[in-house]
Amino acid sequence: MPKRTDLKKIMLIGSGPIVIGQACEFDYSGVQAIKALKEDGYQVVLINSNPATIMTDPEFADATYIEPMTPEIVARILEKERPDALLPTLGGQTALNLAVRLGDMGILDKYGVELIGANLRAIKMAEDRAEFKAAMLRIGVDVPKSGLAHSLEEALEVVQETGFPAIIRPAFTLGGTGGNIAYNMEQYREYVRIGLDASPVRQLLIEESLLGWKEFELEVMRDTKDNVVIICSIENLDPMGVHTGDSITVAPAQTLTDKEYQQLRDASLKIIRTIGVDTGGSNIQFAVNPKTGRFTAIEMNPRVSRSSALASKATGFPIAKIATKLAVGYTLDEILNDITRYTPA
Repeated sequence: MPKRTDLKKIMLIGSGPIVIGQACEFDYSGVQAIKALKEDGYQVVLINSNPATIMTDPEFADATYIEPMTPEIVARILEKERPDALLPTLGGQTALNLAVRLGDMGILDKYGVELIGANLRAIKMAEDRAEFKAAMLRIGVDVPKSGLAHSLEEALEVVQETGFPAIIRPAFTLGGTGGNIAYNMEQYREYVRIGLDASPVRQLLIEESLLGWKEFELEVMRDTKDNVVIICSIENLDPMGVHTGDSITVAPAQTLTDKEYQQLRDASLKIIRTIGVDTGGSNIQFAVNPKTGRFTAIEMNPRVSRSSALASKATGFPIAKIATKLAVGYTLDEILNDITRYTPA
């Protein structure tokens, strides 16, 4: 099916502030997205609070708003611009969180704005630690032993099952913010308090330690016809315990056996279909025990991630551009491969 003609104006959410050493990847993906939308004749509205980006240059979007990235400000822009759709999957965690807030507040329904790239249900299932774990167990994909906590009391119960060291992961945060590894009860109490403060929904996932396990990522794309492609595998040279965004990574993976790769590939196909990301790219992360070969799903980003930029450079497959084309209705077999110019994406 060709591009959607019922959409005329599309709003893109940028990634906001950039920490030195990270997140300029989202500027790279945002620029690709704007170019892809303009190429197809769509009007583009952009909000990004960071003026020191390429995407906010006046020649890119039709209307650029350099404003604080809060639900209230975005709601006012939606009221003024009245876009047909909102594309939140190219601005990192900041954009996804904003889209969820706007959906929950009823703003998107109020102004008749459709969420494209990933729907609200898929975002919540991938980002909510409890929902993700439940979904993985339903499809038979192993996950680390874990439990949810919304308070210190709940966290103390969970650690009885996971033991030490315990991994503390706050929900809905960017770049592992608030996450820690506790080796004893004193550290644990302190890190739980920090994690609860960092999570906008005051939710923590406490997990068994996978320290020393090998970490892999797969970049996956899916379209509305349920075509799914694995763009590439990525191996983190640093083992589990170093955040993937801060780790040295190599594409393609170097130390996976063929059997292990096929297992991760099959699991990725099941995961993207179960979570329900029906148009665009996702980044799915796994841990593999180097001694036993046991693998577990760690998490899934239902969006273009920092790793996606690396995968794009390593493979020549422009993930952000293709994800944008899929979001507006194209299917993978209709998009030309940027390298060969005549085979499909």
